[in-house]
Amino acid sequence: MCGIAGFLNAGNIDSDLYPEIIVDMLRRIEYRGPDELGYYFEDQAALGSVRLSIIDLKTGQQPFFDESNRYCLVYNGELYNYRELRLELEQIGRKFRTTSDTEVLLTSWIQWGEPAFSRFNGAYAFAIYDLFEKSCVLVRDRFGKRPLYYSINGGALVFASEQKSFLSYPGIDFSWNIEAVKSVLSIWTPLPDETVFNNLHQLPPGSFMRYASGCLEIKPYYQLKLNAPPFKGTEVDAVDAVRDVLRESVRLRLRSDVEVGTYLSGGLDSSIVTALVVEESAMPVHSFSVCFQDKDFDESEQQQQVSAHLGTKHESIWVSNELIAEDFPVSIWHAETPLFRTALVPLYSLSRLVNRAGIKVVLTGEGSDEAFLGYDIFKETYLRERWNSLTQTEKETQVAKLYPYLKHFTRANARSLAGVYDQFCNGADKLLFSHQLRYHNSKFALRLIRGGADNGMLGISNYAQEHGDILSGLDPIRRTQWLEFKSLLAGYLLSSQGDRMSLANSVENRCPFLDLNVVEFADSLPQEMRLRHGCEEKHILKRAFADILPANIVNRFKQPYRAPDAAPFIAAKRPEYVDWLLDEKRLSSIEFLDVDFCRRFAAKVLTAGRPEAMSPRENQALVSLLSILLLDSYFVRNENSQFSNRRPRNVSRRIDGRIFERIPGPVSAPA
Repeated sequence: MCGIAGFLNAGNIDSDLYPEIIVDMLRRIEYRGPDELGYYFEDQAALGSVRLSIIDLKTGQQPFFDESNRYCLVYNGELYNYRELRLELEQIGRKFRTTSDTEVLLTSWIQWGEPAFSRFNGAYAFAIYDLFEKSCVLVRDRFGKRPLYYSINGGALVFASEQKSFLSYPGIDFSWNIEAVKSVLSIWTPLPDETVFNNLHQLPPGSFMRYASGCLEIKPYYQLKLNAPPFKGTEVDAVDAVRDVLRESVRLRLRSDVEVGTYLSGGLDSSIVTALVVEESAMPVHSFSVCFQDKDFDESEQQQQVSAHLGTKHESIWVSNELIAEDFPVSIWHAETPLFRTALVPLYSLSRLVNRAGIKVVLTGEGSDEAFLGYDIFKETYLRERWNSLTQTEKETQVAKLYPYLKHFTRANARSLAGVYDQFCNGADKLLFSHQLRYHNSKFALRLIRGGADNGMLGISNYAQEHGDILSGLDPIRRTQWLEFKSLLAGYLLSSQGDRMSLANSVENRCPFLDLNVVEFADSLPQEMRLRHGCEEKHILKRAFADILPANIVNRFKQPYRAPDAAPFIAAKRPEYVDWLLDEKRLSSIEFLDVDFCRRFAAKVLTAGRPEAMSPRENQALVSLLSILLLDSYFVRNENSQFSNRRPRNVSRRIDGRIFERIPGPVSAPA
């Protein structure tokens, strides 16, 4: 696991400055790879990486060059099937100098070209520079597990694993993309190719970019279509098959030259992953979890039960409102986008615990809910699609059972809740039908923006229309899946809450449920095997692992991972940065904010001091506004952040002052 950065065709910058610029870009993200820093530069380009050594600790340095010294690779991530690819390449005559997946990746591309990308099973973002053609290829994994950003500046291509690296490149000034901010407040995540800053973009998941002679071309190599051939077996056959495909996925993700642990939340998904890791591991397994002092969010009892049942060595971090308030700013610094909740903050604190335990890799449960229909939004869509055929009593009964973990979704409130659903029961054939209720509830946060309610949905609407040929051919549940994969999963769960919080403390996260074989197998199953009767989520997983996990873990209602949102910021001793909410000068400096509304809203919340009385939409608006203020300070104002260029806490493995600089010999002419 690494962080990468580079630039190409930077003719307007003195090449003598290239080493200083590329090193500074890398220093800003050194927590992603505290073990080693390496870079290469010439008159046309500079690129480098910071390395977290996991596979081939001795000879896996980057940048990595092929034997001809024509191609230079910087690479963030892992190829889990690198051994199989290496064997295939050796059988056709390719030779290897290292035991790294880095060399396998570059050799695969040299051998097969663009079709190599479809052979890769992993989490990755990489750049390959052709020293002869002076061209560059950037590639990102199918589901967006690893980040990759780029900018075109004065004709130059600039790229990096994180946006903060661009602060080091001359001529790139951060300014707000107001339309993107509106979109994020509406759908909770950036769109796959966007950021909230002007002239900074994401390479979309499952895509590659070729840049040559000042021309840029982006193409997908993978399209999520959710049209796998139907599974032909019985449910008993499916039980065996899901065990096999998940066991193989975990086996691949245990490939490492360092110890691998797990995140154990106490829910079904992380328990399944941990059980399979225990089954495959010869050594005791180290598991980690977040516990909350607020019992409404805590699952420590379930975590301890699963750990004891499986025999893991378990460590937990107890999260208080004070800790969330303390770690919120640094979490925003790493997330680099406005947030709608604080749930990522405890995961930042958790990765710090993992780092201190000496663990570099953890397996997690992300992707299960999207593939096996675990989210409430699938049950919502199923119910809303059939709403008009139900009696009033049936409507009230069904809606009252939707969210057993939310206190206000009760039989007593059923009539008013059913009235809300009455407004969103038509148009099941519309592309965004499944998400209408969620997006409607986000409208309150748009009041933070002047004129924000006018077109906050424009971005996602256009994106859905662009992919209408795929979406229109899907049933409502699969359409819901597609939108979740493309929005909340890639843009928040794998990014802000995943990669960014774990790598902030030099920990690589791996996601067995997001193996392509697992996703395609899940897609092949009948809906009834996943969402039984429209209300029992992940039915096939529960049945498949019922004899491996405690019965109450398998059969309990899904408890979404949540954290206190407003409460940490409106305590009697609130953090100093919370007072920015009332700072008219600071608010006014952000041109798109409705300053009057922001101040009135903040004053009401802070004066009342009653987080339990705040609605979910008010919680979201408060967290969103705070995150915008912090991002503006760190990136737009470029104020000296206490987090900028800092080394992660308790990381002592880095060799200070070591620069791996490699300048190759003569470039071979193309064959």
